[in-house]
Amino acid sequence: MTRPTAVGPIGYTETLPCKPETARRARLLVSAALNTWGVGELVDVGTLIVSELVGNAVRHTPCRLVRVSVRRVTNDLVRIGVTDKSHALPKMDLVAGGDETGRGLVLVDALSHRWGYSEIRWGKTVWAELAVPAC
Repeated sequence: MTRPTAVGPIGYTETLPCKPETARRARLLVSAALNTWGVGELVDVGTLIVSELVGNAVRHTPCRLVRVSVRRVTNDLVRIGVTDKSHALPKMDLVAGGDETGRGLVLVDALSHRWGYSEIRWGKTVWAELAVPAC
């Protein structure tokens, strides 16, 4: 169930199974939040980023669940995050031209204002921020 946050920055979170098909539900959550906030022009980038972050959690962690969050940090910034219970930290790999995988974080880096991760006691959150265009 998607829930708005009760305190702090306005946002939405949802806990989902750590499976490839979860990326679809995460894209719907990001799209709904961005459209609700009137920044629908960020939907394409935001949904691509959350797909990559969920995909990385599915491929690189032994998690059962992930928590997807979309927060309006400020009027100018939206943060999309995926939290899992793994302590393995993300890293951008160098990718050769013929490689079919390994481009996820390179893509996130290129599309976002900035990205990073926050370590927590029981895991981590990998996040990407999108700059909201001026009106």
